Amino acid sequence: MANGSTRPRVWSIAAHRGFADALVAGLIPRYREERFGLARLTLLLPSQRAVRTITEAFVRASGAGLLLPRMAVVGDLDLDETLGPLLDPIGAGADIPAAVDPTFRLLRLAALLRDELADEAPGEAALIRQAKGMAQGIDRLLVEGVRVEDMLDESVVGVAAELSGHWQDATRLFATIFARWQLELLALGKVDAPERRNRLLDHAAQSWKGSPPAHPIIAAGVTSASPAVARLLRVVADMTDGGVVLPDLDLALDPAVWDALGSAGGPDGAVFERGDLVTHPQYHLKLLLNRMGVARDEVEPWHRSGLSPAPPERSRAISNLFLPPEASAAWVSLEAKDRRLSGVRVMESAHPEEEAQAIAVLVREALAEPERRVAVITPDRGLAARVVAHLARWNVVADDTAGRPLPLTAAGRVLLQLAELVAERAAPVPLLALLGHPLVQAGEGRAVWLERVRQLDLLLRGPRPGPGLPAIRQRIKENERRYPGLAEWWSGVEDLLFPLVSLEGAVMLDAALIALSDAGEALCGTGLWAQADGRCLSQFVERWREAATTAPTLLACEELPALLRDAMEDVSVRPPYGGHPRLAIYGLLEARMSRADLVICGGLTEGTWPGNPTPDPMLAPPVLRALGIPGADFRIGLSAHDLAAALGAPEVVLSHALRDASGPVIPSRFLLRIHAMLGEQLRHETRAVDLARTLSNPPPVAPHPRPHPMPSAEQRKVEIAVTALDRLRGDPYQFYASAILSLRSLDPVDADPTPAWKGDAVHKILQDWHEAGGLPGQLVPLAEQRFDEMSAHPFMRAMWKPRLIDALHWIEEETDRLAGEGREVFAIEKRGEMRIDGIRIHGRADRIDKLADGTLAVVDYKTGKPPSGRMVQEGYALQLGLIGMIAVQGQMDGVTGQPSRFEYWSLGRNKERGFGFMETPVLEGRKKSGIPLDQFLPETERFLREAIARWLLGNEPFTARLNPDLPGYADYDQLMRLDEWQGREGEGEA
Repeated sequence: MANGSTRPRVWSIAAHRGFADALVAGLIPRYREERFGLARLTLLLPSQRAVRTITEAFVRASGAGLLLPRMAVVGDLDLDETLGPLLDPIGAGADIPAAVDPTFRLLRLAALLRDELADEAPGEAALIRQAKGMAQGIDRLLVEGVRVEDMLDESVVGVAAELSGHWQDATRLFATIFARWQLELLALGKVDAPERRNRLLDHAAQSWKGSPPAHPIIAAGVTSASPAVARLLRVVADMTDGGVVLPDLDLALDPAVWDALGSAGGPDGAVFERGDLVTHPQYHLKLLLNRMGVARDEVEPWHRSGLSPAPPERSRAISNLFLPPEASAAWVSLEAKDRRLSGVRVMESAHPEEEAQAIAVLVREALAEPERRVAVITPDRGLAARVVAHLARWNVVADDTAGRPLPLTAAGRVLLQLAELVAERAAPVPLLALLGHPLVQAGEGRAVWLERVRQLDLLLRGPRPGPGLPAIRQRIKENERRYPGLAEWWSGVEDLLFPLVSLEGAVMLDAALIALSDAGEALCGTGLWAQADGRCLSQFVERWREAATTAPTLLACEELPALLRDAMEDVSVRPPYGGHPRLAIYGLLEARMSRADLVICGGLTEGTWPGNPTPDPMLAPPVLRALGIPGADFRIGLSAHDLAAALGAPEVVLSHALRDASGPVIPSRFLLRIHAMLGEQLRHETRAVDLARTLSNPPPVAPHPRPHPMPSAEQRKVEIAVTALDRLRGDPYQFYASAILSLRSLDPVDADPTPAWKGDAVHKILQDWHEAGGLPGQLVPLAEQRFDEMSAHPFMRAMWKPRLIDALHWIEEETDRLAGEGREVFAIEKRGEMRIDGIRIHGRADRIDKLADGTLAVVDYKTGKPPSGRMVQEGYALQLGLIGMIAVQGQMDGVTGQPSRFEYWSLGRNKERGFGFMETPVLEGRKKSGIPLDQFLPETERFLREAIARWLLGNEPFTARLNPDLPGYADYDQLMRLDEWQGREGEGEA
């Protein structure tokens, strides 16, 4: 490695050698001495992840104990890492200001945007989201050494002037906010983090150039092409006992192809020109070399290999694989040795779930071999989570080193659920989700706590109560007999949630964070902060609280969940050590410099690997190019370089699915290149996919037969409600489930108002109106009051309530008109019963009127469409007839007489007026279906006795959907497993 010339000391480790292990294999013999040789060496590494990877490589290669070299982090901005203490020592560069807090900057940028946009400014959550894009754009400029004055250069202004109006406005807004922010920083005496990083790197470069360190320095794996990093690496490369080691620089690439990549910051052209091949995996390395002032010919190969090298021809094949479009025409004439990817297989799955299962199978088989290391690399965190879950089947604990977003962790969900509770004013869904959270009241009394939460869940089924905690307290008070002790428990819950009481309307962000964290700790105790996710949450809350204190931010409570969710998405909770020692699951950033015996690259589809280029929201690509800033396509080249590094492993599986949750997907462009170059030589992994399908597809189960329960004679003798005869005749199974099994369906929590709920609400309102005298002008005000008390559901308020009010107007007018004809309301919500063949028939009459001739009119209120005359004629809507039979028999308290009218008063749409109309099931006038008045009660009795004889006193099975064309309820469709047998009733029959 020694070199006495002035030539810069730069090496490249080929992909097939394995960067970390090959680096260590070369460093140990060079610097290891009897006692402290390696300890005097300093390694400059790109990130803390790289420090861990190199440390593990030293442990593998040492054999015996050794003192590790000093490792300093250059700081990877993509990983939100800062410089190590070697480059940022205490007291270094007294003229270099401290970096501004990034959260404070975000809030201040949002405030500047609000001032600039004035009346066009969106809500606070959207402003902060826009400020985040602004901050990222500023960082991109500062990393490249671009200042706000550079945006006023004639070339940049000229490019911006040719853009569309949208881009001109966005560029002008960006430049304005950038300038105002720089003035604010100047007043604060601080700088942005990238600017401070650049100054510290330049400070270190100047210090080492003027006074070289006494001990050797090696920069390894640093590929950032920013000007400040390039200047520092050049100084290190010029040191007598220093050097720069680059990963996967292709030294064998044809010079013509190297030149075809573009200027890449060369001395003869702009930093990025229009024809540059920025998507090539070597482009960013060419940019780095050009900025270092080092020619590719001056880079020497690193001839050491790691513990698990791939065949040398692998690097040649990788180089040919990523040839630019014109040069790739050479594939047709390549020799076999130059396109050989032995040890590389492609695995194709039907969907992501099958892909994850197949990857888990490959991992499980590989770990069965002693000392075999496995790495799963994927930018798809959903796929990584699935693989982790599938590996748990074999008790293999896997750590996703890319981490999980804070909102998806247990502690993060507590804070978000509290914010949602505030934003939705204690709506049932966020309230129950919060109270049932695993961290809430964890410990000895949790079982009792969950029982109370279950009772509250049952109580809050259906449309939501009014807004706020008092409405829930009122609902509990109304059901105190049903759930004894629940009111006392709820008082304790209100005490725990007391810090949230002050959060109404517009609140200060710092005060909101304090209230949310206080309520979270009251509910969960210190366990909220105990684990890794809790510690991350604690740091997040403290960081944002401090920033919001120094940069006051006022926002509406409704925006709290969106703001916090967006902010927490940027925080990754990485697992502590404890997973399988020979297995790692990496994201693309975390996988750099790592090596394993088997590398599985998952999620190789367009939009995932490589990801979809995300353009800068504020600066158009031509403006970025004029400023010398990498465009969105630059990251495709980085993704290609990550894949090239992974392909250097001894055994590689490239996996992709044919579709995702939204539909078919396109395989990665990198994968298509492999298919095109290798053709029939490409090997496919099918066995793991077959095993995954076998694991996921148990033997088929015979279709469930159509249910037809046969209860005993004693079990059949049950009562019949006047509304249940339809079910007994039309769908006997539903009657069986309801009347014999006593099963009731539960409404969803916070549901839209169901027909049953609407009916109960209307009946209650009409009952109260009639009992109060039924005076004109009183029904609608009463309904307005009751609707406001009963439900805060937005669907109820916006749509259903106006329709009902219109229909109630009609009921009031019609009742008043009939009163003028001598008809009076005789009974309201009156209960009655009778016995037929020993079976009790019971029900409640919505309304019974006495006509002028002394006969009765039986009225049934309907919130929807009344049953047709044909349904009544066929015996499927007999409620009015049964009520009439009870009245005739005098079995209804205070009501007796002969019914002569049977009416449905519907609150549905009326063709002639808005809502509200009357229909009768009696065959009269121009009606073509129904039952004549003189036969109405006899026919009802005949249908009733027939049903009793068949199902309650006979042995007829309670067959599911006996009359499938009959419209009815679907409460028990899941219980009867309808989808499993409907349409197959005749299958298998001779």
